[in-house]
Amino acid sequence: MKPIPGDCGHTFFGPFRDRLAYFYHEGRDKFFENRIQKHKSTIIKTNMPPGPLIASCPRVVCLLDAVSFPVLFDTSKVEKRDVLDGTFLPSLAYTGGHRVCAYLDPSEPKHTSLKSFILSTLSARHHKFIPLFQTGLSELFNELEAQISSKKEAYFNTLSDTMSFNYVFRLFCDKSPSETRIGFKGPKLVDKWLLFQLAPLGSLGLLPNLLCYFEDILLRTFTFPFFLVKSDYKKLYDVFYEFGSSVLDEAESKFGIERDEACHNLVFLAGFNAYGGMKVLFPGLIKWVALAGQKLHKKLADEIRTSVEVEGGVTLSALNKMVLTKSVVYEYLRIDPPVPFQYGKAKVDFVIQSHDAAFEIKEGEMIFGYQPFATKDPKVFENPEEFVGDRFVGEGEKLLKYVYWSNGRETEETRAGNKHCAGKDLVVLLCRSNGGGAFPSL
Repeated sequence: MKPIPGDCGHTFFGPFRDRLAYFYHEGRDKFFENRIQKHKSTIIKTNMPPGPLIASCPRVVCLLDAVSFPVLFDTSKVEKRDVLDGTFLPSLAYTGGHRVCAYLDPSEPKHTSLKSFILSTLSARHHKFIPLFQTGLSELFNELEAQISSKKEAYFNTLSDTMSFNYVFRLFCDKSPSETRIGFKGPKLVDKWLLFQLAPLGSLGLLPNLLCYFEDILLRTFTFPFFLVKSDYKKLYDVFYEFGSSVLDEAESKFGIERDEACHNLVFLAGFNAYGGMKVLFPGLIKWVALAGQKLHKKLADEIRTSVEVEGGVTLSALNKMVLTKSVVYEYLRIDPPVPFQYGKAKVDFVIQSHDAAFEIKEGEMIFGYQPFATKDPKVFENPEEFVGDRFVGEGEKLLKYVYWSNGRETEETRAGNKHCAGKDLVVLLCRSNGGGAFPSL
């Protein structure tokens, strides 16, 4: 048993020092690497952004290895109440005054009904997952080719955002957003709503100079007021309320959730969880596969084309035969998880272990896990910084228990009583479907 090493410094100046190092002087990965080397430990104490004045207590116990990280999934030891965004909670005005499901701990009564509602909504639409995504991919690549043909260039991320929002809206509302009053503005409306909530956790990537200090003061002294995006959020709320009526009917009749609260949860699910995740997910997947080299590209193309030909299309049966494609998706989720941070507050005193030491965590302490370090742990994964497409093929499947991207182990199931991502299986399916549509053309 050892005391947890680390230096949080003065209550005010310590967090200010650490966030300048985190955003500007060292950068995110170097910030953690330097402290691991300094303290000779993968469990340390430090401060996490945003700090004062937004977060009164930025001190955390930081977990940076594959052994200690999973304690954040154990809701008998850690509380997940209001920790989605870390040490601060955005104004509830951004969610209509409701603490949506993502903010709730499983011990809270509303969590089970809201999570069950979300799981039921997804389950009822499982037959639409692949057909709608095929439509979206077709539209994306047609537009991509059209722009390249006419302008000699195209920005993939913007087109991917449009495809992602259209997919989510069609899935929940059975209508294209272009046929509603928001038209083609959906992605921009959600982007603005997300930006104003999460601004204290971000940066423009400025070099350490006077401008970075100005940015730090601007983003992390006070949160942005909701009224700046109130009209944008109302447009989103209104279209989901109108066209998501079948989903909201089920929330009221089957789960006893008030219609207004169900709609705010639906907007959060569609905008923050689904679209916000896809916004990072799909461009990242294409990037890592593109960088993996022609040898992997050929293997993927051969596997995908063979499976599609045998099954007569990109079907669930065809996807299940694409063993390498599935491994590539898991490898991407391992090396570059779309949500790199996890938080939880200790419910009780308990002992946590790293690879080579044990530490005592006290009740009430905030625990923070930086997932890329856990899923690139060199004591678990060989060549952890290298993208190995077939890492999870054959015997490699045993390593899936160390893939944590979905707020839980990849080998565990999502339930109404845990905080595992409700769309975990859908995300993997869409990434594999993305492979079926995009990888052969690389």
